[in-house]
Amino acid sequence: MRMAATIVSLLGLTAMAAPTALADTSCRGGQSFAAWLGEFRSEAARAGISQQGLAALDGVSFQDRILKQDRGQPSLSQSFLDYAGRVVSAERLSRGRALLKTHASTLEAVRRDTGVQGPVIMALWALETDYGGFMGKTPLLNSLATLAYDCRRPDLFRAELTDALRILDRGDLTLAQLKGSWAGAVGHMQFTPSNYLKHATDFDGDGRRDLVGSVPDALASAGRFIRSLGWRANEPWLEEVRVADTVPWWEAARATFRKRAFWDAVGVRRADGSALPADNVPAALILPMGRLGPAFLAYQNFPIFWEWNNSSNYILAAAYLATRLNGAPRMNRGSAPPILSIADMREVQERLNAMGHEAGTPDGRLGEVTRAAVKRAQNELGLPADGYPTKELLQRLRGR
Repeated sequence: MRMAATIVSLLGLTAMAAPTALADTSCRGGQSFAAWLGEFRSEAARAGISQQGLAALDGVSFQDRILKQDRGQPSLSQSFLDYAGRVVSAERLSRGRALLKTHASTLEAVRRDTGVQGPVIMALWALETDYGGFMGKTPLLNSLATLAYDCRRPDLFRAELTDALRILDRGDLTLAQLKGSWAGAVGHMQFTPSNYLKHATDFDGDGRRDLVGSVPDALASAGRFIRSLGWRANEPWLEEVRVADTVPWWEAARATFRKRAFWDAVGVRRADGSALPADNVPAALILPMGRLGPAFLAYQNFPIFWEWNNSSNYILAAAYLATRLNGAPRMNRGSAPPILSIADMREVQERLNAMGHEAGTPDGRLGEVTRAAVKRAQNELGLPADGYPTKELLQRLRGR
């Protein structure tokens, strides 16, 4: 999961932008945005928000563009290699390594406090805001109020909107600082308001938990948040490997953990070709582009990246970037065929569903549900069950 306009008086609420057809108002019973905001103001006052905090609602308006982004569909099909090539660039690696040195003392203190290694925090900082280069310019109260009025996830964003006001009341941020993503996240590490309140820490000792203006506060808060998700102190998260044809492809899945001795026995080797330790350390084999593409062993800390962001390309790229910042060499790209187009992926999903292999809603995205369905179909059709859909698979499905 992932989070001030011109000030007007309460008397000007009726002049706010009216919701368009994009808004789902099925739960509102005809209630206007202005009326809803007035109701929310009363609720926030009862929840203990100060008059100063409530005054920040004066300039809030409904933003149709927020819903356009919330409803957005993917415009292209992007492989892990394409995505990682874009976000794990040479320039980003160079800057990340330099920033690791700049903030070495802070990151070491965070590691001692939380067990979360500096490269992990640095990689997430890079992907969230390009090391603070772009934290978002959307007034957060507009984003959250728009999403709270909409009936898709109203309770979630209503609570986040209240928490954003609490951040203002605490004095951690000013209204001018309370800007971020269209989805309502703020600061260097793009915390939702609720996570801000739970995990933000004043690391620089200035009396404010400032995740917008203070890099030390932001890095330390990220470490504490990651620890809260279950990070295993100072343990690994990801390692590139090589795979032989003897690997049982069906076993390759991010949630399927086997002893490292098992992977060694079936032909998984370290990236340099050396043997894995034949020990009991749990690890999962991840093949983002099938058996012919890059391969990784994911350790018990890897699922924590999923708690941060549930996009498979994002989390694997973040974990890979963290390994590069930690000294690992560039990954072997392999020779996987290109990812299917969105249209072809939708057809694969439709045909898998028709066969009884539940692939989810045909949306053209290669998510975990679709990968599992692809595996089942590959196994049924006598193909290597690595979970990566190809033109060959599509042709075989068409012949059913």
